[in-house]
Amino acid sequence: MPTLKLVVVPAKIRKDGTHSIRVAISHRAVTRYIVTRFVIDDISQFKDGQVINRADAVITNAKLRELLNGYQDVLDDFRPADGYDCAQLREILLNRGRRAESSTFQDVAQAYIDELHKSKRSGYAKSLELTCKYFTGFARGDLFLADITPATIEGLDRYMATHSRMNGTTISLMMRNVRTIINRAKKTGLVHYEVEPFASYKFKAAPVRQLDLPVEVVRKIRDYETKSKRLRMARDLFMLSFYLGGINLIDLLAIDFRGDPKSVEYVRAKTRNTNQGGDKVVIPVHEDARAIIKAWMNPRTGKLDFGCKFTYKNFSRYLTRCIDKLKEALEIKERMLFYSARKSFAQFAADLGMSDHVIDACLGHSTNARGVIRYYTKVRNRQVEMAVNRVIDYVRDPEKYQEVIDQQLNLMAMRL
Repeated sequence: MPTLKLVVVPAKIRKDGTHSIRVAISHRAVTRYIVTRFVIDDISQFKDGQVINRADAVITNAKLRELLNGYQDVLDDFRPADGYDCAQLREILLNRGRRAESSTFQDVAQAYIDELHKSKRSGYAKSLELTCKYFTGFARGDLFLADITPATIEGLDRYMATHSRMNGTTISLMMRNVRTIINRAKKTGLVHYEVEPFASYKFKAAPVRQLDLPVEVVRKIRDYETKSKRLRMARDLFMLSFYLGGINLIDLLAIDFRGDPKSVEYVRAKTRNTNQGGDKVVIPVHEDARAIIKAWMNPRTGKLDFGCKFTYKNFSRYLTRCIDKLKEALEIKERMLFYSARKSFAQFAADLGMSDHVIDACLGHSTNARGVIRYYTKVRNRQVEMAVNRVIDYVRDPEKYQEVIDQQLNLMAMRL
C-alpha cells in the first residue's frame, strides 16, 4: 500500500539556502516527492514530520496536516491504488485529485505554462514564468489559491512597483497574468471565492502606441532608392508587409510564394496554436507586392531569402536595426518600427471609411469578440481585395481621396 509522509530532503537545497517541505509518496520500494509551498530556514527546524523552533510552527503544522489529509483522501478514494506505480500516483495527486483548498498558485501556473510550451506559444509562457518569479518573491514561496485575497493582490502590485524596474503598463500586464491563472483555477473548480481577489484592483490602461506613419512618409519609404542591401531589404520588407494587409514578419517569412499566386493564405502564428485555432487570412497579392516578392524569393523554397543565416529571433533584431538605419537615412521624425507598416495600413483603411469588420479581416484579427453577428455574416475575399487595393491606391495618389477622408472626419465629429 502506498504511504504518505512529510519530509525534508537535505540534498535538495534551494538557491537561497532554505529547504522546501515535501510530501513523500512511497510505493513498491520507490519514493517520489511533491514540493509544498512551505519553506524552513534550516533542517534543524523540522523533526519527525513537524516544523519546530519557529514562531509560525503551530499554524504551519496545521496547514501541512490539512494538505497531507487531502492527499490521503485521494488515495483512499482511488482504489485499487496498488495497480499504479509511484510516479503515476504522484501525477494523480498533482493533476486529478488535489482538494480545491490545497491547490496553489504555482501548481495552476506551471500546468498552464507547460501547456503553452507544448502549443509552441513560448512568448506567452515566458511572460507567465516572469510573473511567477515575482509572485514567488512576494509570497516567499507559494500560496494556496484559497489564501489569495484582495489584500494579496494589492500587496503584489506594490511589491512589483518597488522590487522591479517595470513601468506601470508592464506591471498591469503581469497582474493580468495573475488574474488569468486565478480564472483558470476558478473555471476548473479548484477554488471558489466569496470576495474576488481582483474585486478592488484597478488595472492601469496601456497607452495607445502611436506607430502609424503619415501617408507622405510611407510614400517616401516606397520611393527610396539605395545601393545598400540592408536598407533595400528594410524598405522592401516594410512595404511588402503594408501591401499584404499589415502582415506580421513571422507570417510573412513563412509564406511560399511559388507559382506567382494572386492571393496568399495563412493563419497567424500568434493564434494558430490557441484553442480556437485562429482564422485563415486571405490577402490579394497586389502588383506592387509581386515586384518585391520576385526580387527576394528563393525559387527553390518559394520563401523570401535575404542571404542571412539567422534564427528568426536574430533576424527580427537585425531587421529592427536596419529599419532604424532606414529611418535615419530618410530623416523620418516620427517613431517608426516594422510594426508601423501594420499600424499604417489599418489607419489608412479606417481613414478611407473601411468598416472595422473588413479591417479585422485584413489584419487577421480573431472573430471571437464580434458578437452574434459574426455567425450570420462574413467578409468576402472581394471586400478584402477592394480594401487592400484602395489603401495602396491612396498611397499612390492621396489627393484623389482627400474628399473621402474629409467626409469621414466630419462624420466622426458629428458622433462626438
